[in-house]
Amino acid sequence: MVRRYVDEALKHKHALIFAAGVATAIVGKKVLESEAVKDATTKGMAAVMAAKKDAEEAFQDMRENAEDIVVDANSEVKKEIYVTEDEEE
Repeated sequence: MVRRYVDEALKHKHALIFAAGVATAIVGKKVLESEAVKDATTKGMAAVMAAKKDAEEAFQDMRENAEDIVVDANSEVKKEIYVTEDEEE
Protein backbone atom coordinates (compact mmCIF):
# COMPACT_ATOMS: atom_id res chain seq x y z
CA MET A 1 0.00 0.00 0.00
CA VAL A 2 2.79 2.45 0.91
CA ARG A 3 4.65 1.29 -2.14
CA ARG A 4 1.71 2.36 -4.30
CA TYR A 5 1.79 5.92 -2.86
CA VAL A 6 5.54 6.13 -3.35
CA ASP A 7 5.23 4.95 -6.95
CA GLU A 8 2.44 7.47 -7.58
CA ALA A 9 4.48 10.32 -6.03
CA LEU A 10 7.53 9.43 -8.09
CA LYS A 11 5.51 9.90 -11.26
CA HIS A 12 5.29 13.61 -10.43
CA LYS A 13 8.99 14.42 -10.09
CA HIS A 14 8.63 18.08 -11.04
CA ALA A 15 6.00 18.63 -8.37
CA LEU A 16 8.25 16.94 -5.79
CA ILE A 17 11.19 19.11 -6.80
CA PHE A 18 9.03 22.23 -6.50
CA ALA A 19 7.73 21.16 -3.08
CA ALA A 20 11.27 20.42 -1.91
CA GLY A 21 12.36 23.90 -3.07
CA VAL A 22 9.53 25.55 -1.18
CA ALA A 23 10.32 23.54 1.94
CA THR A 24 14.02 24.43 1.66
CA ALA A 25 13.17 28.13 1.35
CA ILE A 26 10.93 28.04 4.41
CA VAL A 27 13.46 26.16 6.52
CA GLY A 28 16.31 28.36 5.25
CA LYS A 29 14.42 31.51 6.20
CA LYS A 30 13.85 30.21 9.71
CA VAL A 31 17.52 29.25 10.07
CA LEU A 32 18.76 32.63 8.82
CA GLU A 33 16.46 34.48 11.22
CA SER A 34 17.63 32.51 14.25
CA GLU A 35 19.62 34.17 17.03
CA ALA A 36 22.47 31.66 16.71
CA VAL A 37 23.05 32.59 13.08
CA LYS A 38 22.79 36.31 13.87
CA ASP A 39 25.34 35.95 16.68
CA ALA A 40 27.69 33.93 14.49
CA THR A 41 27.51 36.40 11.61
CA THR A 42 28.03 39.34 13.98
CA LYS A 43 31.12 37.70 15.48
CA GLY A 44 32.38 36.86 12.00
CA MET A 45 31.91 40.44 10.82
CA ALA A 46 33.73 41.74 13.92
CA ALA A 47 36.64 39.40 13.20
CA VAL A 48 36.81 40.56 9.59
CA MET A 49 36.79 44.22 10.65
CA ALA A 50 39.55 43.58 13.20
CA ALA A 51 41.64 41.78 10.58
CA LYS A 52 41.12 44.68 8.17
CA LYS A 53 42.28 47.17 10.79
CA ASP A 54 45.37 45.07 11.56
CA ALA A 55 46.17 44.77 7.86
CA GLU A 56 45.84 48.54 7.36
CA GLU A 57 48.19 49.18 10.30
CA ALA A 58 50.74 46.69 8.97
CA PHE A 59 50.53 48.26 5.51
CA GLN A 60 51.07 51.73 6.98
CA ASP A 61 54.15 50.48 8.89
CA MET A 62 55.57 48.92 5.71
CA ARG A 63 54.92 52.13 3.81
CA GLU A 64 56.71 54.23 6.42
CA ASN A 65 59.67 51.83 6.42
CA ALA A 66 59.85 51.95 2.63
CA GLU A 67 59.80 55.76 2.69
CA ASP A 68 62.67 55.73 5.21
CA ILE A 69 64.67 53.42 2.95
CA VAL A 70 64.10 55.72 -0.03
CA VAL A 71 65.18 58.77 1.98
CA ASP A 72 68.33 56.95 3.15
CA ALA A 73 69.13 55.80 -0.39
CA ASN A 74 68.69 59.32 -1.76
CA SER A 75 70.99 60.78 0.92
CA GLU A 76 73.68 58.21 -0.02
CA VAL A 77 73.39 59.24 -3.68
CA LYS A 78 73.69 62.91 -2.77
CA LYS A 79 76.81 62.20 -0.69
CA GLU A 80 78.41 60.51 -3.69
CA ILE A 81 77.52 63.41 -5.98
CA TYR A 82 78.96 66.12 -3.74
CA VAL A 83 82.35 64.59 -3.04
CA THR A 84 85.05 67.30 -3.07
CA GLU A 85 88.59 66.98 -4.35
CA ASP A 86 89.97 66.90 -0.80
CA GLU A 87 87.88 63.83 0.04
CA GLU A 88 89.04 61.96 -3.07
CA GLU A 89 92.70 62.01 -2.11
